Amino acid sequence: MKNIPISALIGLGFTALYFFVAIFAPLLAPYGMAEVVGDVWEPSSAEHLLGTDNIGRDLLSRMIYGGRTTIFVATAATILSFVTGSILGFLAAVLGGWADQVMSRLVDLVMSIPSLITALVVLAMVPVTIPVLIVVMGLLDATRVYRLARAVAVDIEVMDYVEAAKLRGEGHGWIIFREILPNALSPLVAELGLRFIFMVLFVSTLSFLGLGVQPPLADWGGIVKENKDGIVYGIGAALYPAVAIATLAISVNLVADWILNRTTSLKGGRG
Repeated sequence: MKNIPISALIGLGFTALYFFVAIFAPLLAPYGMAEVVGDVWEPSSAEHLLGTDNIGRDLLSRMIYGGRTTIFVATAATILSFVTGSILGFLAAVLGGWADQVMSRLVDLVMSIPSLITALVVLAMVPVTIPVLIVVMGLLDATRVYRLARAVAVDIEVMDYVEAAKLRGEGHGWIIFREILPNALSPLVAELGLRFIFMVLFVSTLSFLGLGVQPPLADWGGIVKENKDGIVYGIGAALYPAVAIATLAISVNLVADWILNRTTSLKGGRG
């Protein structure tokens, strides 16, 4: 713990707190997620620490359940994007030739259209459920991970130890998972934090536009949408999820920066 900088400790603390609340949301929330317990937009009180929302539901409970949904969707979509993008990017670098060209041009085609527009078009044509949302977000974001993974793998693939593995007759699986992946972790870890935060913003944006997490489920983007009209009357119910997203983004980035610096230092020490 003595070697961990203060910024990383703060990031770890807030990140752990958010994930703890997300995991134990049913035990921590004072009221049910969709339970109407008061009047519209009541101010903060002993019964409702953050007040109530646009139809009288406890806002703290909505925030807790909303954080659970937002973090779960963002985490699942990030895992899907990294597993898909990294494996395909490494495979493209190892195979080279026409396989690399075909995959890279397809990725360029998908990336030429803004992700939000693509997601809105797809989600407008299919029933919007949590699994569908995760798959759409994960596959769209996998193109970014693919580009990074391929660029890193191309540099590693020409190293002597990779050439030695090829001469030993090792297959593509060995080269990808035993030679390239361990040496590509530093940039991927740094990107992991950024992509997770992008997923949080992505699902929040989709929910704000009405094509993300659907009622009666709560998520932070949906809470902003539900309570945005209150801002005109000086009611800050829509600001709480914005603060939550901002603090989560900063915390995860602090942790990602620390891990990147640590893995880079360790790598340099071994060299």
